[in-house]
Amino acid sequence: MFTDLINPPVQPDATQRFLRLLETALADGSFGRLLLAKPVGEDKSIERLTVREVQLKGERHLSFLWRHQTKDVTKNHVLTEGLAQIAALLGTQFLNAHLHTEGTSAGQEVQLAFSRKGKPSLRVARAEAAEPAAGNAPGKTVGKGHDKEKQRQLELDRPFWRDLGLTHAGKDGSTAELVPAMARKWKQINRFIEIFGAALKSSALADSPDVHVADFGSGKGYLTFAMYDWLRSQGKDAQVVGVELRDDMVALCRGAAERHGLAGLRFDQGDVRSYTPARLDVMIALHACDIATDYAIHLGLRAGAQIIMCSPCCHKQIRPQMQLPKLLRPMLQHGIHLGQEAEMVTDSLRALLLESQGYETQVFEFIALEHTSKNKMILAVKKQGAAGAALAARRAEILAQIAEIKRFYGLREQALESLLAA
Repeated sequence: MFTDLINPPVQPDATQRFLRLLETALADGSFGRLLLAKPVGEDKSIERLTVREVQLKGERHLSFLWRHQTKDVTKNHVLTEGLAQIAALLGTQFLNAHLHTEGTSAGQEVQLAFSRKGKPSLRVARAEAAEPAAGNAPGKTVGKGHDKEKQRQLELDRPFWRDLGLTHAGKDGSTAELVPAMARKWKQINRFIEIFGAALKSSALADSPDVHVADFGSGKGYLTFAMYDWLRSQGKDAQVVGVELRDDMVALCRGAAERHGLAGLRFDQGDVRSYTPARLDVMIALHACDIATDYAIHLGLRAGAQIIMCSPCCHKQIRPQMQLPKLLRPMLQHGIHLGQEAEMVTDSLRALLLESQGYETQVFEFIALEHTSKNKMILAVKKQGAAGAALAARRAEILAQIAEIKRFYGLREQALESLLAA
């Protein structure tokens, strides 16, 4: 009975305790992310390693995002293989490790640090409670465990943000800081990614190892780079193309992608009316003017896109056609009201047409935009199985609703409907 006093049991060192906490977080679903920093390995180009959990073909994996000075490399490992690799890296290639876990109110931050002599030390602190995610699309809820959404899903220190004018060097010259004038833009980008993340989980792409995205009217490429970076961080083989008419914008974005070795990200000069991608899983078109939105949606439908995201603007086609019902004339005699009514009718018809093609569709305001009041989004996700069958069963009813709306307002033509009928 005194054996333990004579030969006390060996206590696990800080590294072993850290690995046990990591395994526990993965087992109980509280794992948020793991960051390995302060690299000391032979490869001097490595800056850090970020590890997140992803689902690939229904199986849990650890996605390793290796951050180099000029490129990012993503490698996915099954849990056992990933845990073994992390154990091998601690203290040999990285001297600091930060484990972030999540709970119902607040999670933990576990920090493992190695001294110059290689002695590990462990510190466990309670993380501040995360603010409720402000970015859930209507009808979507933030799940628990593996499905929990984070309020900020993009990392500001990516070098390409500086190329695009979103960040600049911090006071110490090594960190990246947001350009104050771009604060609202950064919020918009993150909000968009948050909505997309929820849509991706509810789509047939959730377990797909690769995702092909086309961003029409990509402009300066903020969302295009964000989509690429976020999908790669989730362990997806992202193949993303930004399509833009302006030569200078295409050249700017191409240069940034090439400088930082972002394989799978490219920028093409083109128009949504004539551009034909080889494969299209996600179609994005923000602020496509007037019927350019209809052409973008039609392209997504023809290509069989699983997710369609549009932010329409400049609704011009419907308004001159509208023959106002007698009851509504006193309200719609004011130009601003007539314009709002025309927008509502246009986007309602687009949403119904998407539903008639088997997409679960939502129309909502997603953020107060920086340069325009056009902050409406049309989000459509292709439904499979029972949900797809239910939409198919309603198709005749939906088409009848479209016809009745057109009759009520005296509309002769709607661009998307005409494209689908051609």
